[in-house]
Amino acid sequence: MIFSSYQFLLIFFPIVTIVYWVLNHFKYYETAKLWLVAASFYFYAQGSPAFFPFFLGSVVINYVLGITMCQLQENTQRGQRKLLLALGVLGNVGLLGYYKYMDFFLENVNAIAGTDFVMKKLALPIGISFFTFQLIAFLVDCYRGQTKKYRITEYLLFITFFPQLIVGPIVHHAEITPQFENPENRKLNQRNIALGIFIFAIGCAKKMLLADPMNNNAAEFYNSISPSITMWESWFYTLEYSISYYFDLSGYTDMAIGLALFYNIHLPQNFNAPWKAQTMQEYWQRQHMTLSRFLGGYVFKNVFRKGCWWRNYYIATMATFLVSGIWHGAGWNFIIWGLMNGVLVCIGAWQRYHKKYPPYLVGAGLTFLCIILTRVIFVAQDMTDTMMVYRSMFDFQGLFAMGFQNFWNQFSAFVMNHQKLGVLVVISLAICWFAPTTKEMAERFKPDWKHFVFAGALLAICLTKMNQVVQFLYFQF
Repeated sequence: MIFSSYQFLLIFFPIVTIVYWVLNHFKYYETAKLWLVAASFYFYAQGSPAFFPFFLGSVVINYVLGITMCQLQENTQRGQRKLLLALGVLGNVGLLGYYKYMDFFLENVNAIAGTDFVMKKLALPIGISFFTFQLIAFLVDCYRGQTKKYRITEYLLFITFFPQLIVGPIVHHAEITPQFENPENRKLNQRNIALGIFIFAIGCAKKMLLADPMNNNAAEFYNSISPSITMWESWFYTLEYSISYYFDLSGYTDMAIGLALFYNIHLPQNFNAPWKAQTMQEYWQRQHMTLSRFLGGYVFKNVFRKGCWWRNYYIATMATFLVSGIWHGAGWNFIIWGLMNGVLVCIGAWQRYHKKYPPYLVGAGLTFLCIILTRVIFVAQDMTDTMMVYRSMFDFQGLFAMGFQNFWNQFSAFVMNHQKLGVLVVISLAICWFAPTTKEMAERFKPDWKHFVFAGALLAICLTKMNQVVQFLYFQF
């Protein structure tokens, strides 16, 4: 069950929301929270029924470990706290590793040792990469003494709240739990609902009208890479994939933020016009910001030590992006992708430290180029396909050898065969570079007829397309 489906929009969400506010109206506040937790569990079980018992067990065990650490004395029982933290982190990483990386591990063991282990081909549980990070953050904060002794209901709402459960934003307990405890948030807020509809409509349009058509088209190309691919194909489909990934994930974030507003919950922003960045360091400060926040707070800060050359900024940055690459997928291409981004971010940090910035258009253009080039290794099926795409992208010798007439004929034919998607790419780039962000639009939002018509038109168009459900790219991740 995904947000952009009839089942969710016409059945699940209205029932959950109406019952929640009826219970709050009659002051059954704890029952309302339990209802929301139960609905969130049901939401997850619909997507990964086989994994649901493990998900439930993991959530409960992490709560017990976290609360136990909070009860132990920081000074006299530090060893026990460290042991509980280690058990919790290893358990979370182990569960993620088993489902996400087991086949990658067995494949490399077979290649190195000549063994013949059979691949398990496990179905990846939905959202496991996202809620694992939230569970680890909770445990680490319990160890650091940065959490209070949450009641089980408060904790479950933080972990399972269905708008952000599957694909984020990756939330922190300190920004979610107090909102559910705030008495003012137990009252129906019509403005929040109107704003929620508006933001949800924008996210839905990003997903269904922009991301899905481009993603489907680019996926066909990347699923059938051959040595005969042309320069135009490589650049165009990679650009399509890059844009579609951005609109898919940012669209989900907008939808999650919009849905959460129905319950007076404000989720953190996840994107801030990343394609306007001048360096890759700035890009990752604007792109998937809650992931960057987590990696910065729980990986970078544990590696970086000021004044220690082997734990300096650049080493810590490379370690952080190595973790990011591994988190994004099971394969050497994701590891290399992470390290490539780490190097580019270090270059951006060096530029910032020495204040050596090129003119804005040059910097933004080079950053845009880096986004496209690093996307190749992210979406290609293996390194062989990656290298074929890179070779075709920079096959200038073949380009010049064909002569101007052949070049023009080939280019013209490609443009004519890709008119609709080409226009969609241009529109999408214009939105990325020139349109206000969703946050900026939300800040200017007024519950008037103009915003109502805009949101209604987007939702009406999207509703006509929901007969073909397309999962979010990060849904089973």
